Amino acid sequence: MMTVVTEIEITSGQEPRWDAAFRDRLEDAPNQPGWVAIQLVIPLDAANKRVVIGTWESRADWEAWHNTDVFKSTRDRLNEVEQTSSEEAWYEVIDFRSIARQ
Repeated sequence: MMTVVTEIEITSGQEPRWDAAFRDRLEDAPNQPGWVAIQLVIPLDAANKRVVIGTWESRADWEAWHNTDVFKSTRDRLNEVEQTSSEEAWYEVIDFRSIARQ
């Protein structure tokens, strides 16, 4: 599994617009091959920032999601209110959940 972390800064006051567009994008994610989980976190000291933490079976699955109609349809809506978006940082996942359940 792979996890990708992306940090976004939103134009102040536009957070509800960004959140709505992102919610629309995420509604389709569980239908995509290789999807495992996505978390959206907001730093306590920066209400106009978002950190997206996505876990996929492979980077290829994540890239394929970027070519879906739903993903593309939200791109302009998100870009309109984003100030900055960092490069993605990729991590290999070592899943210890099965050990913890024993």
